[in-house]
Amino acid sequence: MIKRWIAGICALLWAVSLAACGSAEQTETAASGVDSPVAGKKVAYIMQMAPSDIFQMWSQSAQQTAEQLGMEYDAFFCGGSDAQWQDTVSQCAAAGYDGLLLSHGGQNYSYNFLKSLLEQYPDLKIVTFDTQFKDGSGQTQTLEGVTQFFQQDSQFAQLLLEYICSELYPEKTAAGEPVNILKVWVGPNFLSPFDRREEGYALYEEKGLIRTVETIGPSDFSNAEASMADITTATLAKYQPGEIDAVWCCYDLYASGVYTALTQGGYDIPMVSVDICNADIEKMAREGSPWKACATTNWNYNGEFGMRVLALEMAGDYDAIVDPMTGETSAWLELPTTVVTQEMVSGGGINVTNLDTVAGESYTERSWMPSAPWMAQLLGD
Repeated sequence: MIKRWIAGICALLWAVSLAACGSAEQTETAASGVDSPVAGKKVAYIMQMAPSDIFQMWSQSAQQTAEQLGMEYDAFFCGGSDAQWQDTVSQCAAAGYDGLLLSHGGQNYSYNFLKSLLEQYPDLKIVTFDTQFKDGSGQTQTLEGVTQFFQQDSQFAQLLLEYICSELYPEKTAAGEPVNILKVWVGPNFLSPFDRREEGYALYEEKGLIRTVETIGPSDFSNAEASMADITTATLAKYQPGEIDAVWCCYDLYASGVYTALTQGGYDIPMVSVDICNADIEKMAREGSPWKACATTNWNYNGEFGMRVLALEMAGDYDAIVDPMTGETSAWLELPTTVVTQEMVSGGGINVTNLDTVAGESYTERSWMPSAPWMAQLLGD
């Protein structure tokens, strides 16, 4: 009798355990309300550069999105090595990853490299960021099934120049006088995003709103910040006070060198730049800083955006992949940009992780995120 009683208790406990497991599974299913078509898929984010502040944010938001959709996620940073980037991509493809989110592949090799890779692994899904596809003759190409997305680089330039003209020199602009700009840029054909930023810059020149006094860039790309400090110092020494109204920088790493030259030389010339990081914010927030504004995208959103697009590709929902700038289905997407000003960050305690608390509606707007009914339920859209 005792044995039967013990056996009965064990059976009851086993039944309760099964019921609990079943209840947990039902609760999880009920919480999502939908099965994920990408559940169990294995994805990777492979970044050509080192893990800076903003790209760590990118990776974290991509990982969170992937895991909410039921996928396994890995991240690889390649320290600026094109060879390591290509090796890592090839190794992940051979290891059976279902999808790859690839960032900053070189335009001189990405097209041929990925074209060959997809011929070998036709079921692999790929989304690229800031990766231009050009063939051996320099012609822009596309790869069937691959979605490319970029920051709206032309808008970066235009928003910063609009800030200079309307906020820093409204009197000159109202009088029809061009604002004199020292332009920090490298090109053409140095880097695709820089060329695209040049397109927005050129519009302001064509309208007569600005006049480029001189164009400078680093001479030593292995130590670009120090190189820009030296070159800017030498350039500024050639001009009299008032001959340069502002410095426009195509990239914040170069801007850090410009900042050093301006502050150490005691120049009262405002500067603006594209991209943002914690070091930029800290310099902008210093009392009397010449660094007046940065143009950026929301890097928390960038990683989520890329992972959403990759998941939609893997689910076959290409019609749901919509360009934020046009609202139309496309394989070429651009992320909207915003300007972060010195006034926004000068209160202290602001960094790239909490920038959304001060940067305004354009920075936190997310209605353009691509989605599908199953994704919306899983991500809580």
